[in-house]
Amino acid sequence: MAMASRKPRDREMLFDSVIALVFILVACVDLCDGATVVDVYRLIQYDMSGVPFGSRLASLNHHAASLHFSPHADLSRTVLLIPLRELNMSFVREYIAESKPLGGLIFLLPRMFSFENKDGKESTHQDGSKELLKNVLGELEQILIHTNLPYPVYFAFEDDNIDAVLTDIKKNDVTGQPATATTGGYKFVVSAPEPKKVVSPPITNIQGWLSGLKTDDDAHQLPTIAIVASYDTFGAAPALSVGSDSNGSGIVALLEVARLFSLLYSNPKTRGQYNLLFGLTSGGPYNYNGTRKWLRSFDQRLRESIDYAICLDSIGAWENELWIHVSKPPENAFIKKIVEDFSSVAEELGFTVNLKHKKINISNPRVAWEHEQFSRLRVTAATLSELSTAPDLLEKTGGLVDGRHFVNEAAIVRSVKLIAESLARHIYGHQGKNIQIFADNSNLAVNPSYVRSWLDVLSLTPRVAPFFSKDDPFVMALKKELEDHTDEVNLHRDVLDGMFTFYDSTRAKLNIYQVASVTFDLLLLLVLGSYLIVLFSFLVITTRGLDDLISLFRRPPSRKVKTA
Repeated sequence: MAMASRKPRDREMLFDSVIALVFILVACVDLCDGATVVDVYRLIQYDMSGVPFGSRLASLNHHAASLHFSPHADLSRTVLLIPLRELNMSFVREYIAESKPLGGLIFLLPRMFSFENKDGKESTHQDGSKELLKNVLGELEQILIHTNLPYPVYFAFEDDNIDAVLTDIKKNDVTGQPATATTGGYKFVVSAPEPKKVVSPPITNIQGWLSGLKTDDDAHQLPTIAIVASYDTFGAAPALSVGSDSNGSGIVALLEVARLFSLLYSNPKTRGQYNLLFGLTSGGPYNYNGTRKWLRSFDQRLRESIDYAICLDSIGAWENELWIHVSKPPENAFIKKIVEDFSSVAEELGFTVNLKHKKINISNPRVAWEHEQFSRLRVTAATLSELSTAPDLLEKTGGLVDGRHFVNEAAIVRSVKLIAESLARHIYGHQGKNIQIFADNSNLAVNPSYVRSWLDVLSLTPRVAPFFSKDDPFVMALKKELEDHTDEVNLHRDVLDGMFTFYDSTRAKLNIYQVASVTFDLLLLLVLGSYLIVLFSFLVITTRGLDDLISLFRRPPSRKVKTA
C-alpha cells in the first residue's frame, strides 16, 4: 500500500522538476536577447492650410537596416538607421520625391547638436566639420518639414550603445542578408499612441513697462519706445527646438536691456521722459501671429504714443556687421534718427550697422519680419538682425542646427551695448555725442554673467508654442524676470489661429532588440527537446526502472464494463 502511494508522489515530483527546468531554460534563452532603450524625438507633424506635412505616424515595430542595404531590398517593413555623418542627400531626396515605401527613418545626430551639450564637445567623435554637418542638417530639416511622410521619422543622438548597434547592423547588411524574421538581426520598437490634434494651441505675450518721468508742465502722454522679441521656436523636432540664436539671443538682449534701464529709471534724476515698453511675443514662426494680436489689443492712444519699436531677431552669431530692416522709406525722419543712432554707436564700438529697406505688400498677409506687423498698423518699427535677408516661412526659426555652441556670447554682449547706448542717445538727446552711459567697468555695464546664464537656460528649453501649457513654467519664468526689472507686467493670452494645425507625440523611447534567426530558434528547440527527453528518461529509469519508462509509451489496457 505504501509502494502504491509513493509512485504517484514520485511521478508528481518528477513532473514538477521537469516543468521547473523548462521554465529556467526558457528564461535563460529570453535573457540572451539584448535590449537597449534610447531617447528618440519625433519629426513634427502639422497641417498647413489643410495640407499634411511631417511624419504622420508615431508607433514603430520593424527590423533595422543601414545605408549599406542591398539595392534590391524591400524596405517597406524596415527602419533605416542613418548617421548624419554618412547622410547622402541625393538618397533622401530620391526616397522622398519618389515616395518609395519605408518602414521608418531614424536619423542619428552627433552629440554636438544635443541641447544638453552646450560646449559642443563630442562624446565619441572628434572632427573639424561642424559647419559642414550644420549645413547638411539644415538642408535635411527643410526637406523633412515640407514633406508629407507616411511613416515614423525620429531623431536620436550618438552614444556608445547605439553606435555598437549600428556597427552590427552594417556588418549584417554588408553580407547581403537584410534583417528579417528568418535571418534575425535587430528590431526597433516604439510604442506610441496615435498622434492627436493639439486643440486651441495657446499663445501668451508678456509685456512690462518702465514709466518715464513727467514734468509739472507736461500734461500730455509721454512718448513710448518699444523693445520687442519673439520667444518661441519651430523645428523638425519640437522636443529639440531650443533656438539659442533664433531667438534666444533676442530674448537675452531684451532682458539685459530691461535690467540696465531699470537701474537708470529707478532714480528720478536719471529717468528719461520716455516710457519703455518691453514685449516678449509668441507665435513668431507662424507669421508673428502673437505680435499681431498683441498690437491689436492696444488702444489707439497707446499705439499713437509709440515713437518707434525695435524688434530683436537673431543677434547672437555675427562678427562684424548687423542689419536694420525697415518698411518705411529711409528718408522718413524717425527711420533716419534710428539709423543714425545705431550707426554712430556701432562705429564707436568697432563694427557696422547696415540698412535694408523692404516695402510691405499689403495684399499679402505673409510678413517677413516682426516689425512689419507694427508697420501694418502705421507704427514706425525696425528689426535688428544679423540676417541680411528675410528667411522664408518656417526657416531659421530655432531648428535642430540652432544650438548653444553655435552662439557667440560676446556677440550678444556687443548687441546689448549697441541697443542700450542707441536708445539712451535717443531718450536723453545725446545724438552725435560720444557719451557712453553703459561704459565697461561701470555700475551700468553690460553683465556677461547675466547674459550667459539666461542663454544657458534658453538653450535647454524647447519653445514650440503650440506644445506649451496655459501656465507653462518657462513663460512664468520670463514673466517673473520682467517683474524684477519693470512695472505693470501683464500676460496677453490668445489662441494660435490661421493656417496651422499641430499634432502631439513629440518624444518617445526606442527599444532595440537583438533578434535571433528562426534557424537558430529551431536548432535551439531541437537541442532543448532532445536534452529534456534524455533527462526525463534518465530520471525515470533511475527512480522507477526501465519497465516503468516503457510502460509510459504503452497503450493502457481497456477496461471492460462489468454487466450484471
